[in-house]
Amino acid sequence: MAIFANYDTNGFYDEYFMAEGLVRDYAKDLVLNIDALNKKQLKEKQKAAELAFFNMGITFTVTGEETGVERIFPFDMLPRIIDQQEWLSTEKGLKQRIHALNLFIHDIYNEQKIINDNVIPREIIESGTSFIPQCKGLQPPKNIWAHITGTDLVRAADGKIYVLEDNLRCPSGVSYVLENRLIMKRIFPKLFESMSVSHVDDYPSQLLATLTNVSPVDNPTVVILTPGIYNSAYFEHSFLAQQMGIQVVEGRDLVVDDDFVYMRTTDGLERVDVIYRRIDDLFLDPLVFRADSLLGVPGLMKAYIKGNVSLVNAPGTGIADDKVVYKFVPDMIKYYLGEESILNNVPTYLCCDDKEREYVLNNLETLVVKAANEAGGYGMLMGPSSTAQQRSEFADKIKANPRNYLAQPVLALSRVPTLINNQVEGRHVDLRPYILYGEDIYVMPGGLTRVALKKGSLIVNSSQGGGSKDTWVRAA
Repeated sequence: MAIFANYDTNGFYDEYFMAEGLVRDYAKDLVLNIDALNKKQLKEKQKAAELAFFNMGITFTVTGEETGVERIFPFDMLPRIIDQQEWLSTEKGLKQRIHALNLFIHDIYNEQKIINDNVIPREIIESGTSFIPQCKGLQPPKNIWAHITGTDLVRAADGKIYVLEDNLRCPSGVSYVLENRLIMKRIFPKLFESMSVSHVDDYPSQLLATLTNVSPVDNPTVVILTPGIYNSAYFEHSFLAQQMGIQVVEGRDLVVDDDFVYMRTTDGLERVDVIYRRIDDLFLDPLVFRADSLLGVPGLMKAYIKGNVSLVNAPGTGIADDKVVYKFVPDMIKYYLGEESILNNVPTYLCCDDKEREYVLNNLETLVVKAANEAGGYGMLMGPSSTAQQRSEFADKIKANPRNYLAQPVLALSRVPTLINNQVEGRHVDLRPYILYGEDIYVMPGGLTRVALKKGSLIVNSSQGGGSKDTWVRAA
């Protein structure tokens, strides 16, 4: 094996190799084909992929970066590969999870049975910054709240898949999955065809079907509501709109009249029936939420409550994004579905619990501490690589606001061979499959594999130096 001759798993769970030189059965064809290339050919293919990303304008903006310059999304051409049987089990677990989460969101904004039955403490829910009292009593079309979900999965040292977190507000990244696949087909056409990889190309049509499923009318007008061109995910907003053949709009493009929503066009006002909103709840309608919001549409919530327009995802879903609420998802599955969780959570310690907080404070150097509602790798303490001063600062934050913090053990995330400076080295990865809840529940085969490109890093977020890989699920 020329390309992989010196590849070292370093004792981590590797997605290609069981040990040095011992390839996993489902990855053998892939390793043989890649190994048939020399380093020059490999480098040329990587350059071709990066050039394609540049020419296609596939970019993101780092939050808080002073220059605000968009970057080409880092991409590694060595794909992640997943065994079909394992994927079928994972898919089943994801469907179970999103079903229970939808029942949970509907319950807490209506009858609150799970709270009244003491399965989840009331104070956990009502003290959450993403719990929105204005959403109490909402009845979304077909009682679907989280139509679009991105659930982050990791594989630990024991080889098992764990759910790291749920993303039910405005999960991003699916455009990179579609573009990654397009580019991989270009640079590895024969390999891709020979591997019988499950397709992801139908995601835009599946997404459009999910959106139209909750429309109040037949033949609806559907739009994507974006915060604007300076949003870090604007490329995705415009990309998905183009793929679905719908308009991307900003709040200033919409107006509410007589409790119906209209889009301003060169031919006058056109009624809008479904809005795939990519702005946060509190910015949706300045008459109901933040009065200073310039991103939303005055009167939108009244139109929504009257059933004249559908919002995807429904307002209020963010409470299920809360990393403290995450701990209770297995309880939700048991409570609502009468089933045990197919996919396990990562062990989690809540700092709002006196006993668990004491454990966290006494073990900061060995734990990952997270803020309940931060994203993108921000608001986090990586205990083993932290300084004494950082741990002291986090201890003060935890004591000042226990509800806002939780901790988990540091997982030795699985690794995938990655092209680094023309050499193949192992890098840690996670996986974000995308789930659509419409007439049925659809799970994209694979999803976005995010890779920590920095050596030894466990943080895969693009804002923290991470990149992505195509994810290949072997078809039947």
